[in-house]
Amino acid sequence: MRNEIANFRDCKSIAIMGGTFDPIHHGHLVTAEAVRYRFKVDKVVFMPAGQPAHKTNKKVTHNEHRYLMTVLATMRNENFEVSRIEIDRAGVTYTIDTIEELKRMCRPDVRLYFITGADAIHQIMTWKESERLLGMCDFVAVTRPGYDKSKLFQDIGEIREKFSSRVHYMEVPALAISSSDIRERAKRGAPIKYLLPQEVEDYIHKFGLYQDDAEDEVKFMLPVETMQEKLQSALSVKRYIHTMGVAEEAVKLAEIYGTPQDQQKARVAGLLHDCAKDYPEAMRLRFCKEYKVKMDEIMEKQTDLIHPFLGAEVARREYQVTDEDILNAIRYHTTGRAGMSLLEKIIFIADYIEPNREKFDGLEEARRLAYLDLDMAMKYILESTIAFVKERGRLLHPLSLEALEYYKHCVEKEETE
Repeated sequence: MRNEIANFRDCKSIAIMGGTFDPIHHGHLVTAEAVRYRFKVDKVVFMPAGQPAHKTNKKVTHNEHRYLMTVLATMRNENFEVSRIEIDRAGVTYTIDTIEELKRMCRPDVRLYFITGADAIHQIMTWKESERLLGMCDFVAVTRPGYDKSKLFQDIGEIREKFSSRVHYMEVPALAISSSDIRERAKRGAPIKYLLPQEVEDYIHKFGLYQDDAEDEVKFMLPVETMQEKLQSALSVKRYIHTMGVAEEAVKLAEIYGTPQDQQKARVAGLLHDCAKDYPEAMRLRFCKEYKVKMDEIMEKQTDLIHPFLGAEVARREYQVTDEDILNAIRYHTTGRAGMSLLEKIIFIADYIEPNREKFDGLEEARRLAYLDLDMAMKYILESTIAFVKERGRLLHPLSLEALEYYKHCVEKEETE
C-alpha cells in the first residue's frame, strides 16, 4: 500500500479519476493524462470504487482485482497514483465522503478536480450532499466524440449559475473504448489486446476474469504455487519448513473430518498462517496501522501476538484470499477462541502437531487426540499452551482462556452423552 498522505501533502492540485475500473482501459488512462496536461495538476489519483451507490444492484468484480489492475495500468506513470480510500471503506461509497477524506490528506489550499462522465453531470443533483460537493471541487465532464452536448452544456450552465461552481468540459476520443465491451469480449473469447494495457490483459487471463457470471471466491486467490514462491522469500528457511509442515498436517486432518473443499482451504490456511510471523516488530506495527488491524492491550504489551491478526490482513491483501473462514483460521491460530469453525480448529491443531516440530512433552499425546477427536485435542493443547505461558510469566490473551472454557464444556458434554 502506498503512503498516500506523504504523496499528497505536497500537491497544490490533484485530479481524482473515479470509477469501477472493471477493467481499467486505455480510455481511462488517456483521459487522466489529458486532464493532467490541461489543468496542470500535480497528481492524478485513480480511485477504484468500493460499493458504488449507483451500482448497488449490479455485479461488480471483486475490489482487489479492480485495485490491482489499476495499479498495473498506472505503475509506469509517475504522475499517477492509486488510492484504496473507497475500496477499504465499508458500506456504500459516496463521492462526498471520498472528497472529504482526500482533503484531510492534503494541504489546506489544495485544488481538487473530479473527473466524471458527462452522463453523471445530468444526475449530479441526486448525489449525496450535492450542493456542498459542488463547492468543494471542480468537476471535469468528459465525453466521447459524437455525444449530444446540447443538454450537457445546458446542465453545466445551470450548475455554474446556481452554485457558482466550476464545471469544465473535455472531449476524449479514447473514451469510445468501454469496460462493458471488454468484459463481453473476454467472456466470449474475443481479443481484447490494445484496448487496455498488456499487464491488465495478462492479469485478466491469469485469473480467468469475466469468464462466467458467478465469481468463485476460492478461484480469486493466488495459485498455491505462487503463494509458496512468495512465502519462500518472505520467511526464514526454518519458518518455511514449519509452514509446509502445517499445510501438510492440515490437509490430513481435513481429509478425516472435512470435505474436498475443506482440504483445499486447509492447505491455503496452513500455508499462510505465519505469513506475517517474520516481519520485524516495527514493520508489524506499521502494517497494523496501515491495514487498520485493531490491537488490544495484551497485543500492545506482547507484540508476538500481533502476527496472526496481521497475517489475516496480509493474506487478504497480498495473497488475495477472500474466504472469511480461511482468514479466521489464520487470525485465531495462536490464541484460539470459543466456537471455532472446523477449519479454525484444524489450523490451530496442525500448527501444534506438524511433523517438523522438535519433540517436546505432550506432543505425541496431542497428535493422538487430533486423530481421535478435535475438541479433545483443542482442550489438551489449550491447557498445555496456557500452562507453558504461565510458567514463563508471559501474558495470556483472554481469547485463549475463553477457548479453554468452551472446549472443556464441549468435552464434558461429549463424555456425559
